[in-house]
Amino acid sequence: MRGHDAPVFAGVDIGGTTTQVVLCDEELTVLDRAETATPAGCGGRAMIAAALDALTVVRARTPGRLAAVGVGAAGVVDAASGHILVASDSFTDWAGFPVTAALRTALGVPAFLDNDVNAFLRGEVACGAAAGEADVLGMTLGTGVGGALWTGGELRAGAHGAAGEIGHIPGFGDLPCTCGGRGHLETLASARSIRARYGERTGREPTAREVAEAARDGDADARAVYAAAGAGVARAIVMTAGLVDIGSVVIGGGVSGAWTLLEPLIQEALAAEPPISGHPVKLVRAALGTDAVPLGAAARARHELTAR
Repeated sequence: MRGHDAPVFAGVDIGGTTTQVVLCDEELTVLDRAETATPAGCGGRAMIAAALDALTVVRARTPGRLAAVGVGAAGVVDAASGHILVASDSFTDWAGFPVTAALRTALGVPAFLDNDVNAFLRGEVACGAAAGEADVLGMTLGTGVGGALWTGGELRAGAHGAAGEIGHIPGFGDLPCTCGGRGHLETLASARSIRARYGERTGREPTAREVAEAARDGDADARAVYAAAGAGVARAIVMTAGLVDIGSVVIGGGVSGAWTLLEPLIQEALAAEPPISGHPVKLVRAALGTDAVPLGAAARARHELTAR
């Protein structure tokens, strides 16, 4: 039986649609979890209130003393100050919101903030598919394409919190990107772009999952769209390996659900244009699913307390 004084760590994933909360012990074993709708259109205070309500539910069911809370949030964040810097138009009054200050005031414990893809990578390194790896590129292929970098056994945020954001570096063609740029990896490898690229070829726009099913069934247009996505991901891997000599890549997000289709296409492109080091990069699919971000956020909270 766990004692009521045993420390527990909360991890929160605030997404545009849902907010997920996990409560973990010191070994990052999930003790309980909850999910609620994100009131993204109602502002930062409402979003934090929803997360706190979900956390209240799991705390009531789970013995232990809350030691700290970590948050993974979409957008560009200032991890040091705990503020959201830039948010998409899916959110109202989220940019500039002091996330960690709001949580510290409400809970009376230390709080920490990460970009959601950084939290995803922390989770996979802490207890997922990249456990034990020292130099890892994390990529999420979902509605958009996110990236994060783990080198020398640490997350690398960079000078402005954008290290590892391979999804928005030009050099992948000339298609317009949702961010306003052109030729970004996101124009090839996100779920939204897979649907759009298939639509350009056929006049139909099924979901990325349906395009994957068509590719497996021999649809030449669907196969070409996924081949372009795989080649783009491979090029991003080679670019990153050439700069920071990563040893592993962990890929998550909805598009990774077509792993048996996507992985051979990435490996084929990597074989044709390998990293400059001459050493192969280990390629793995994320293992934690929807727990990756909140677990990574909890791992950050645990790390910050134990490092003091």
